[in-house]
Amino acid sequence: MDRERMAHFGWGLGLVLLLAAPWLGIYPIFIMKALCFAIFACAFNLLLGYTGLLSFGHAAYFAAAAYSTGWLVRSAGWSPELGIVAGTLIAAAVGLLVGLIAIRRQGIYFAMVTLALAQMVYFVFLQAPFTGGEDGLQGVPRGQLFGVLPLADDRVMYYVVLAVFVAVFAAIIRIVHSPYGQVLKAIRENEPRAISLGYDVDRYKLLAFVLSTAIAGLAGSLKTLVLGFATLSDAHWSLSGEVVLMTLLGGMGTFAGPVIGAFTIIGLQNFLADRVGSWVTVIIGGIFVACVVAFRRGFVGEALAWMQRRKLARAAAGG
Repeated sequence: MDRERMAHFGWGLGLVLLLAAPWLGIYPIFIMKALCFAIFACAFNLLLGYTGLLSFGHAAYFAAAAYSTGWLVRSAGWSPELGIVAGTLIAAAVGLLVGLIAIRRQGIYFAMVTLALAQMVYFVFLQAPFTGGEDGLQGVPRGQLFGVLPLADDRVMYYVVLAVFVAVFAAIIRIVHSPYGQVLKAIRENEPRAISLGYDVDRYKLLAFVLSTAIAGLAGSLKTLVLGFATLSDAHWSLSGEVVLMTLLGGMGTFAGPVIGAFTIIGLQNFLADRVGSWVTVIIGGIFVACVVAFRRGFVGEALAWMQRRKLARAAAGG
């Protein structure tokens, strides 16, 4: 079985397991939270894995959408679908403003600019009257999707989140395989060469940044509806670090890697929280260091590299 067929088989098997999960006794809220963070990690991977831009402030866009959707649905009486769309657009708008400032910087300078601006967003949410400050935005109702689907039912909400996740996953695959995605890869591999070929590199990177922030916002909007609240932890710099961890752990520059990384981190947090309390961060950090040493390409990256080595070895033996 070649690599492409194995990938399709793996995606199909994963989808079947996700479709069956609520009927297998697995807590739907946990899987929905993991799916929201998988969308978040996929958004970040589009920026880091395929464009080569490291942002340390992606929590700002996640939180911008989370707070916007929560307030619009709870206080303004908007329907959940309009709240999600509005949250996603607001995250994209914030991303556009940050991108216009940061995109001309490279490397660590770009990362530091995104972190600094994200901290400004964090303090806006801390001080703004509509966010609830340190108490957060509580009691966000799920409502009815399109006035028909009762999202208060966990299983209905689960399949809505799953449908959005599948759509985002498919869209990212399409973006990466499109001519635009090939230009992004060229920029990642050799930016001066891409400039010499006549590409407006800053414009391509800015669009990638806005797309990434919009998808991150979509994840934040869904998370608020799933859990019923938005808090300052959604905007904290530590969440920006967690999404980096998810992406690197699963495999940067792969499609399935961020998803596996998100499920791993959320699963560990859920499993360890009641057992070790605040030590969960230390344990996850230790696991991350061990995995980086043993799996420098991440879980999926190492698996793909192993398959490639086997293929080359068989070709050499056959030759």
